[in-house]
Amino acid sequence: MLPEQIIIEPVITEKAVTDRALSRYVFKVHLDATKIGVAQAIEKLFKVKVRSVNTINVRPKRRIMGRSVGRTSRWKKAYVTLEQGQKIEELEV
Repeated sequence: MLPEQIIIEPVITEKAVTDRALSRYVFKVHLDATKIGVAQAIEKLFKVKVRSVNTINVRPKRRIMGRSVGRTSRWKKAYVTLEQGQKIEELEV
């Protein structure tokens, strides 16, 4: 799998933005992505050194609109911790 296919998009939430001070970034990744694959993709795309990767499978949530009941899509989230002092310039605000 190509690095562009593994990393889908960065997650921009209040918690994710606060974690950037600790060199920790949050990404939405492909469901079949492994920790090693995510680390290699981040290193290749952003030219940084990855210390660790933690992944979470996000379960779908139930959504009700009128009389119809549906579900959101399931997805995978990756917490990527970089080496001390490194940061991803493209994601800094």
